[in-house]
This record gives sequence, C-alpha cells and structure tokens, in this order.
Amino acid sequence: MKKRVTGLGGIFFKTKDSKATKAWYGKHLGLPVDEYGCTFWWTDQNGKDASTQWSPFKEDTSYFEPSKQPFMINYRVENLNDLITILRSEGVTIVGDIQTFDYGKFAWILDPDGNKIELWEPIDSALKK
Repeated sequence: MKKRVTGLGGIFFKTKDSKATKAWYGKHLGLPVDEYGCTFWWTDQNGKDASTQWSPFKEDTSYFEPSKQPFMINYRVENLNDLITILRSEGVTIVGDIQTFDYGKFAWILDPDGNKIELWEPIDSALKK
C-alpha cells in the first residue's frame, strides 16, 4: 500500500444553529451553501477532480461519538479496506464497520486523544451529478 491519506475530505463542527451558521457563511463569506454545508472542488496532483466538504452540524448530533469533541475531520484515502486492515494490525481503534454509498466508502477511527476521524475513499464523480 503506497498512500494512506491523500487529502482533506472535510471539516465538520457542531454549532447551536446549523441553518443560521450556514446562512452567515453564505452571506458574509460567499460560501455556496446547501443543506449539507459547502463543497469545495479542486484538482488533485494527478489532475482528477476532488472535493472537500465543510459542514456545520447540530449541537446535539451524535455523529461524532464516541468523541466528545465539537469537531471531526474527514480525510480522503485510497484503498479503504486495505487501510483499515493495516490500522487494525497497528492497534488503532476502529469505530464501527465500513459503510458504502454511491459517493464512496467510509470508516472511522480514534486518534490517541479520542478524537473521531472519518476516513473516506471518495467517488467524486458521483457528487457532481
């Protein structure tokens, strides 16, 4: 396995009022927000389209659990199945099972401080539809 993390997939954070927060960022910073937040499109080092998601979550979301932090970072990865096998063998805490959607595969781990990290093997072309 050559690469593990290939880029930043997203930044997710809790907020008291996610709708108002998205509206504020849209109005004052010009982010083209939608119900999920904002998707930033860019080109990776191989010339392929890629994206990074910015998403405010409701303050009471359980999506970041078991972490108690008000944020979660999503990293883009290659070969998620192989990476999870390697991380498990290295003693990294895996949270739940790999989930597959039409826009990619997801898995979750905990860092040494107990922060939940989302790993995403993206299918960026599915997000542009």
